[in-house]
Amino acid sequence: MVVGEPDTEQQRGASAFHPPPPGPLEDGELKALDVIRRFGTIGALFLALGSLGAGAAPVLNPVQDIPVLRLFSRIPTVSLAIAFTGMGMLVLGWLMLGRFARPGRARLVSRAQLTRTLVMWLTPLMFIPPLFSRDVYSYLAQSEIVHRGMDPYSLGPAQALGVGDPLTSGVSNMWRETPAPYGPLFLKLGSFISGITGDDIVAGVLLQRAMALVGVVLIIWALPRLARRFGVEPATALWLGAANPLVLFHLVAGAHNEALGIGLMVAGLELGIRRLPVRVAGDTPPPLARGELLFIVLGAVVITLGAAIKINAVIALGFFGVMIARRWHGRLLDLVRAAALMTGVFAVVIVALCFGTGLGFGWVGALGTPGLVRSWISPTAELANVGGVLGIALGLGNHTDSLVSIVQTAGTVVAGLITVKFLWDSFRWRYRPIIGLGVSLGAFMMLHVAMQPWWLLWAVIPLAAAAGTSRFRVAATVVSAVVAFLVAPPGSSFDGRAFVPLQAYLAALVVVAIALLVVRRSAPMLLKRDVKPVTGA
Repeated sequence: MVVGEPDTEQQRGASAFHPPPPGPLEDGELKALDVIRRFGTIGALFLALGSLGAGAAPVLNPVQDIPVLRLFSRIPTVSLAIAFTGMGMLVLGWLMLGRFARPGRARLVSRAQLTRTLVMWLTPLMFIPPLFSRDVYSYLAQSEIVHRGMDPYSLGPAQALGVGDPLTSGVSNMWRETPAPYGPLFLKLGSFISGITGDDIVAGVLLQRAMALVGVVLIIWALPRLARRFGVEPATALWLGAANPLVLFHLVAGAHNEALGIGLMVAGLELGIRRLPVRVAGDTPPPLARGELLFIVLGAVVITLGAAIKINAVIALGFFGVMIARRWHGRLLDLVRAAALMTGVFAVVIVALCFGTGLGFGWVGALGTPGLVRSWISPTAELANVGGVLGIALGLGNHTDSLVSIVQTAGTVVAGLITVKFLWDSFRWRYRPIIGLGVSLGAFMMLHVAMQPWWLLWAVIPLAAAAGTSRFRVAATVVSAVVAFLVAPPGSSFDGRAFVPLQAYLAALVVVAIALLVVRRSAPMLLKRDVKPVTGA
């Protein structure tokens, strides 16, 4: 399949019957949708207020000078409880919204209604301190290094700016001495922000978040269009991919540059396949359409720009090449030609960016920087930790660090093999290439020792556009809802008082339970089991 059709002739015949398109929501459902919007918006406001005391505020926190608002930083337990309440309400609001985005229903929420809901939820998160991570302060410091004409790929913030610099002070201790692992395009864009804001950290954070929001807008634009091409309900894809709590918590509130990298990747895919014809395995390929090659090149350029933000997006070029090869004649020669085209576009754009930004190719050697930290939610990191504990128990010594290096290498090799397998299987029409892209990106993210919750969006967002099975939707929903709570706001260490987060969670549960009682009175249908879908989707 090239665009929007089943991958095999058997599947093509099985899909000959198309159910009628879903209709708009009825009055009762519209009232329930309004309740969901308000529920989620209140949750976003709770999270915004909680961030004033539980967020990753700057060392010189301007909120301390604002009456009333400065109170939140002095009551960290309450602030954390408020933030947890907001997180819970947003996740529950997203789950309730999902009942109106489930394919097979006689009536579905429209793309416009979903987009308005998403805008309502993310607006309060646009003007708050960073949440769940301090990475944005690293972005600011590394961008300032570029702005001052130094090399961010050989110097960390402490060496380049000095320990006493206000931009360095906000960077986590683990990253103060390390070079930047980000692409030249991202750091050059960040240097423009540094030129505007200087040492004004608040303005810098807001502009970095604005850049992340550009990526979120690209996701909102591309995702439903890709979904329509691959036979998935646009509303379902938009709900699962763009309205996902991980997007709200980490791409918006956390201002992570994954937003721009993923946004450019999916926008490039949408542009690249825009003129590709629908073709099923065995069909004779039609002649080259007008403008088709131009859009192919344009799509590859945009995807490469995404890779110049974060290198992960480069994997999309491989699967885009498979789409092109299948569109031509599906021969091995076509795959080689498509690979050559993708490689050529990537090389030209990257070389132009490396020389045009003046940053050179040092970023290639710094790509391993994230691996210096082990994440407790990473399967490979935990495997290394278990091995280290066993080594100590058996009297062999503590070799955890060596094991981390070994399992990281092994994980990368395994992810690479999975990618090669799905590239080949996609070329042989066994899978849709965009599904292979999502699985491959998921493998690289999950098998990395530094895996973070927001990394999963590299897999979830492309899969949301093409994986139409209910099994995938249920699994992705459960994983997203659970992972959303794995990282707490980093605003306070609580001086080792482990009972503080527990108290905050318990208080949040009480408030969320009260909020659900209000929902039950306002829109009881939201807390009841949804009707069985009218199709087998």
